[in-house]
Amino acid sequence: MAQIIDGKEVSVFIKDKIKARTAQLKEKSGLVPGLAVILVGSDSASQIYVRNKKQACEYCGFYSESYELPADTTQDQLLELIDALNKNDSIDGILVQMPLPKQIDPQAVTEAILPEKDVDAFNFVNVGRIMLGEYNFLPCTPAGVMELLRYYKIDVSGKECVVVGRSNIVGKPMAMLLLHENATVTICHSKTADLPAVTRRADVLVSAVGRPCFITADMIKPGAVVIDVGINRKPDGKLCGDIDFTEAQKIASFITPVPGGVGPMTIAMLMQNTLTSAELKLKRRN
Repeated sequence: MAQIIDGKEVSVFIKDKIKARTAQLKEKSGLVPGLAVILVGSDSASQIYVRNKKQACEYCGFYSESYELPADTTQDQLLELIDALNKNDSIDGILVQMPLPKQIDPQAVTEAILPEKDVDAFNFVNVGRIMLGEYNFLPCTPAGVMELLRYYKIDVSGKECVVVGRSNIVGKPMAMLLLHENATVTICHSKTADLPAVTRRADVLVSAVGRPCFITADMIKPGAVVIDVGINRKPDGKLCGDIDFTEAQKIASFITPVPGGVGPMTIAMLMQNTLTSAELKLKRRN
């Protein structure tokens, strides 16, 4: 049976380090990291995420602001708020919760956030820096996966890693971070021919497609490390990942559960990016 990769445990370990660094920053400079989270509409899942982010800010000793805007908010109104937050010196990170209502262009919103406050690392400038390996921030979910691998001393150098999913939020940056650690990386997607043949080669398999139990045990190499980024809801309301966990854990050497695997790490890395932004602001001042 596979060893369970406990994202809750690792996220607390990381947040405790952030809390200590935040206390030192405050003591030395009087600076408190600040995060602004914007939610447009009343999506229940998004409301939970926003609440969790606020709680994480409190835990780490951050200042936080949250904005819950009506679903009929215009793009111009949202961009006006972002502009005000860009100019607000007490705010180090700005996060706009996705998905957005159809009248708002997500790319326009992402590009409106200053690169130095883009703690999601979705702005073109930060995406380019990640490609070059010269970044200040990393997208929170892929960064969280890399922290899990480090915590469990799973070395990807020279290993064959397969990422299923090519989104700009997870799949593409995930592949890039693995590549930076000297892994040999394959990205799979809906047009991949004979997907099981590719996934069965993986020493490390990362799935981020958002389809319940899409990866079955016969698609996994015996002894592989299996990372499940998917968060899906079954007809009975229970959460599940992209991977058939019950069967996969009989095959894998390590596996992340859903919930309690990658999910908690995403928020921990958001806290990490916000603290980094505050520290960089202090450097610029000095």
